[in-house]
Amino acid sequence: MPEHVLVIGMMGAGKTTVGRAVAAAMRRPFLDSDAEILERTGLTVPEIFATKGEPAFRGEERAVLAAALTSPVPSVIAVAGGAVFNPDSRRRIRAGGVVVWLRARPQTLAGRVGVGNERPLLEHDPAGTIARLDALRRPVYRSLADVAVDVDGVAPSGVAERVTRLARVWLDERSDAADQAARFRLSAGSSR
Repeated sequence: MPEHVLVIGMMGAGKTTVGRAVAAAMRRPFLDSDAEILERTGLTVPEIFATKGEPAFRGEERAVLAAALTSPVPSVIAVAGGAVFNPDSRRRIRAGGVVVWLRARPQTLAGRVGVGNERPLLEHDPAGTIARLDALRRPVYRSLADVAVDVDGVAPSGVAERVTRLARVWLDERSDAADQAARFRLSAGSSR
């Protein structure tokens, strides 16, 4: 199974911007949940919310994540912010590779998303909604993350450089551990 780089975090944390830069630096394809949903359905996230409702959107979110994670090509995947609440999606995320949490203060997120255009969950009271969502999601992101990168006051290029470096280290260590385990299995098998 390929080792993907999964970028998780709240809306406004920079998953798409940073994910694209990390994918370019690592020479991997980049997959963004929202873009994949649009390609799959022909509808934007606000259109799905308006015509089919949030449960339909969450179903699409799960489907595109599952498809991305079953790809044999190691990729960088920007995971939709709310995907972490589905138990099957959490299991897939944990097994999919290195999970990088782009961590930001709610004030930073609110400043970045502004009035919440194109974000159905932020139609009313964007700053208050972000604070409430952050309080719910933060413990889940923390439990899933192999590494966390703070984005407050850091340019996207700086965040992407750090994510790239940490992901490479994590993947190299994982590969080294797998190689050692394989060598151990071979040596144990040859002594029989």
